[in-house]
Amino acid sequence: MKDRKAPQEKPQADPASETWNRLPWRKLEKHTFRIQKRIYRASQRGNVRAVHKLQKLLTKSQAARLVAVRRVTQDNQGKKTAGVDGVKSVPPKQRFALAERIHPKHWKRGGTRPARRVWIPKPGKPDERRPLGIPTMLTRAQQARGKMALEPQWEARFEPNSYGFRPGRCCHDAIEAILNAIRYKPKFVFDADISGCFDNGRPFGCQMTGL
Repeated sequence: MKDRKAPQEKPQADPASETWNRLPWRKLEKHTFRIQKRIYRASQRGNVRAVHKLQKLLTKSQAARLVAVRRVTQDNQGKKTAGVDGVKSVPPKQRFALAERIHPKHWKRGGTRPARRVWIPKPGKPDERRPLGIPTMLTRAQQARGKMALEPQWEARFEPNSYGFRPGRCCHDAIEAILNAIRYKPKFVFDADISGCFDNGRPFGCQMTGL
């Protein structure tokens, strides 16, 4: 029976895919983190000129651009979500081209494409929906690269009790901080819906709740 089976040919691997997978990702991430750490320390010292120079160095760095493209096309949860251009996945060959397109020398060529607007249900409120803008892959890669440059600068200056959208922090840290603040003395919580503040004709859609 084994002699009767037709020989199975192995599919030929894509050269661009092999090149992409063989990149020294650990080394590229360490190089990017090293520049981010220098930006963080310069921001702590208040050396704005050094911060701007290092940010330009990071945005032009090939390592940072490759890491940004990888996060957008492979690591992020919404990597299969298409923008207005309809692109859901980017093959390895186009990933190299995308990393080249987000170089600062290409910023002046064409404007940013609009985001695709979709409506998703609000958590805990199935009858209400909120808008969500989905950028294109190119815009997402540019945003990821910009985030790498801006995040260490402002992490050195943020308030210690700020927990929203910060690396290494989550909602449980905020809950713990609130618990420690209200444990021994009653406090007031100021809850304000800024986006829906003027929906119902009231000047301030706010509530004061005593704990």
